[in-house]
Amino acid sequence: MIPLRDNNPSSTRPVVTVALIILNTLAFIYEKSLGQADLSRLVFTMGMVPARVLVFPTHPDISFSDAFLPLLTSPFLHAGWLHLIGNMWFLWIFGDNIEDRLGHLRYLLFYLLCGIGAGLVQTVLTLSSTIPAIGASGAVAGVLGAYLLLYPRARVLTLVPFFFLVLVELPAALILIYWFVIQLFSGAATSLGGGGHTGGVAWWAHVGGFLLGMILVMLMGGRRPKRRRGYYEVRL
Repeated sequence: MIPLRDNNPSSTRPVVTVALIILNTLAFIYEKSLGQADLSRLVFTMGMVPARVLVFPTHPDISFSDAFLPLLTSPFLHAGWLHLIGNMWFLWIFGDNIEDRLGHLRYLLFYLLCGIGAGLVQTVLTLSSTIPAIGASGAVAGVLGAYLLLYPRARVLTLVPFFFLVLVELPAALILIYWFVIQLFSGAATSLGGGGHTGGVAWWAHVGGFLLGMILVMLMGGRRPKRRRGYYEVRL
């Protein structure tokens, strides 16, 4: 299922969401401007490498910042155009309503904390991996978790493959729970299959970010939006 747009208008301009999309895009354009050696160095330095966390207390050449600063920088790097577009598309569809609910600065903090928390979950569950984890998907997963909690009955225009592609409006809860279940089972299957330390999708970052987003939006609360949402919004 590919969500195209929701019919849940926000009452404020999503300036932080737009800024995050622009920042991620500019970072990726910078990546593409680098040669292969410089790009590999950038990804290894600013990407989250779980094994660095495992060895940094005893390794003289790895500092605390070497091990943990990538938790903040890795969500702004992407492995390819499809990786970038997929993350930014979901952020564009669902991020404006969470920004509307939390307010701009609180939403920015929420987004960053989701990205950091998702990176920590992936790191803890793949501690021996030497492969850098990059991408905004953990932070975006936090936005999805918050959206599920706040707007489960919002309608989302979705492209569904059913012998041929069909456009249909579905409840946000159906789409987001379906997405989360896929991440959860994929993560479990990868770990049980012994693939938890290899390259590929950081499934546990998605799971961790999603759950953390639900927790944080409850803790951070946020203001009531200026415009009533009718049956769409859940009061926390």
